[in-house]
Amino acid sequence: MSRSAGTRVTQAAERLYQAADTGSPCSPVRDLIGTTDVAAAYAVQQEVIAARITDGAGVVGRKIGLTSVAVQQQLGVDTPDFGVLLDDMDFTGRDVPMSRLLQPKAEAELAFVLGEDLTIASTRVALEIVDSRIAGWDISYADTVADNASSGLFVLGPEIHVEPRLVEMTMRLNGEVVSTGNGEACLGDPLNALRWLAETASEYGDPLRPGQVVLSGALGPMVSVAEGDVVETTISGTTLTVRFAEECP
Repeated sequence: MSRSAGTRVTQAAERLYQAADTGSPCSPVRDLIGTTDVAAAYAVQQEVIAARITDGAGVVGRKIGLTSVAVQQQLGVDTPDFGVLLDDMDFTGRDVPMSRLLQPKAEAELAFVLGEDLTIASTRVALEIVDSRIAGWDISYADTVADNASSGLFVLGPEIHVEPRLVEMTMRLNGEVVSTGNGEACLGDPLNALRWLAETASEYGDPLRPGQVVLSGALGPMVSVAEGDVVETTISGTTLTVRFAEECP
């Protein structure tokens, strides 16, 4: 990477970091890194994550995004992306604080917890709260990659014992069904998404590790959420309920 390209990556990372830090969405970063330079986009992501780690956060896993063909077509790509999960993004067993979010949307997923030999130790119902530091969700593929794959927060629910490809999902917002889907909506099988991530993470020099959590991708459409909302996600009979509060307890 040239010095000027490196400078643009740092400028993009600083823009996204400041948006998160101040709670004020920023303009897209594609003016700095373009729309097709995937390596530069992941370099921005790495700089933002490095800053978060310096602030005291720790890496606990990864998330896979853009597992829906429809969303890929919307952004003009034919591949998923990935982001990094940090420990301060995990709100399992707690209300989700709206003060940590800018433009949140909820999506139901399966989470895989990796065992010592990188097999799947457990599969859990999960709710990912995706978010964008970029105003109005005005994103290209490069923008969302740079912005940690539009990661926000996440909540893990109970274990589920159904073949991932065969799961059926229903998500309710304040009691009303707002999203439905199934395992095949996630790259044909959430296990396909996990395999893609394992290969891609290794290519980028940061392979998956035992004990990490992997959010495998949306099983159906995402839904915008606001303070006071309650989201109930049921995947093949196993339910996770999440409340969105003003502040965390």
